[in-house]
Amino acid sequence: MLGNPTNPNVATFCAALWLNFSLPLTLYAIEADIRGNDPATRLAARQQRSAPILARIDDWLHYHRARASAKSPLGQALAYIAKYREGLGRFLTDGRIELDSNAVERTIRPIALNRKNALFAGHDAGAENWAVIASLIETCKMNGIDPHAWLSATLTAIVKGHKQSQIDDLLPWNYTITV
Repeated sequence: MLGNPTNPNVATFCAALWLNFSLPLTLYAIEADIRGNDPATRLAARQQRSAPILARIDDWLHYHRARASAKSPLGQALAYIAKYREGLGRFLTDGRIELDSNAVERTIRPIALNRKNALFAGHDAGAENWAVIASLIETCKMNGIDPHAWLSATLTAIVKGHKQSQIDDLLPWNYTITV
């Protein structure tokens, strides 16, 4: 608990905290506005609109880190923010970089969950086989390929004597639908 909200120091901090929670939301709103534009346009918009907001966040962080005990929960939280601050600023230097890694994390989450589920396969060899198949299925999904159609075509090709030296042709990203 931060303490007595009637204390002017606590009240000032809470007000500053509330105000500055809106700053990251503003960054996301800017990103929503410029999504879909080419990297050069995104970079220009970010430098014009997002850089000043990030500078305000930096000022807020510097101000409050100087006043909070480094060993307090608040001080530790502020130190954590400061530790990753440089990485946050990279989106201001390259229009191809996203503000966060949420899209990537959403994409790889099923792969990680399948890997975790393989721990309960009952046998090491079964778990390894499950992990391989699950990874290939998720790779199909990431490449916009129907996993069932790919697996069926791949197994059919193997049964028909597909050459081992050309195994790369059977990987999901090389799969082409044939009628």
